[in-house]
Amino acid sequence: MVRYIASKFLYMLLSLFILASATFFLMKAIPGNPFMSEKNVQPQIKERLMEQYGLNKPIAEQYLQYLGNLVKGDLGISMKYQNQEVTQRIADTFSPSLQIGIFAIIISIVAGIVLGLIAALYHRKLIDNIAMIIAVLGIAVPSFVLATLIQYIFALKLGWFDVMGFNEPSDFVLPVIALAVQPIAFIARLTRSSMLEVLNADYIKTAKAKGLNGFTIMTRHVVRNGILPVVTYVGPMTANIVTGSVVIEQIFGIGGIGRVFVDSITNRDYTMIMGVTIFYGVLLMLARFVTDILYVLVDPRIKLSGRKGS
Repeated sequence: MVRYIASKFLYMLLSLFILASATFFLMKAIPGNPFMSEKNVQPQIKERLMEQYGLNKPIAEQYLQYLGNLVKGDLGISMKYQNQEVTQRIADTFSPSLQIGIFAIIISIVAGIVLGLIAALYHRKLIDNIAMIIAVLGIAVPSFVLATLIQYIFALKLGWFDVMGFNEPSDFVLPVIALAVQPIAFIARLTRSSMLEVLNADYIKTAKAKGLNGFTIMTRHVVRNGILPVVTYVGPMTANIVTGSVVIEQIFGIGGIGRVFVDSITNRDYTMIMGVTIFYGVLLMLARFVTDILYVLVDPRIKLSGRKGS
């Protein structure tokens, strides 16, 4: 296990290096500079700002300095918010995003598995048809469209929730629903297909022939084996929820890291853009790493060496 974790950690470092390099050079490829919008600032002051942030240095020197700071955990100073460190800005705004993301992930997994399991148990019956129709609609409707729709109906028309903001526990409801619906739909379809395959397997028929009760068969055999594809999907699902929160936070006016990311792009805040991108990248890499570990723990038949490099 230690060897497996070490190899995965090295892959994460390599991926992080590639991500950091790609982000840096993409930022430099964009025409202009972060201070173009400051029309009332004198040219001499702009030159001092360029010098302060090292933007007047050769690209190679800027790149090496950026990598050196990154190794030390220094993401730099924001180019739009005076004397504000990118790391501190991320720490201050990540809490709302984290809370929404965790709730959305938990609800997606639980609701998706339950819905898929019910559909599998009542295969080709009315409940199955209804569940799959809901799943198809959930996959087809983009999260930002759903967010706008439920905001209009439940906040503006019915007045059950606030239209925007993130001040009360009830403010979690609409953003979490908007983020969770699509993963729920996908997990439900995935669970249904996997459960149907397991239910028709020979070892399930053998367990029934031995006289095992239905609860034992479901918990020990059906659910454990049918859940494997869902575990595999946890990593991509986390990525979808994390990246999807960028738009959702804008729609609901939540001052999370997603909103900071959008504002930094608008303001051409290079250091903030690169810092948040690296932060997102680390989160997604960790999610994939945890998924690989869970996959091995759920099914001990999978050898760690067989998962290497996957």
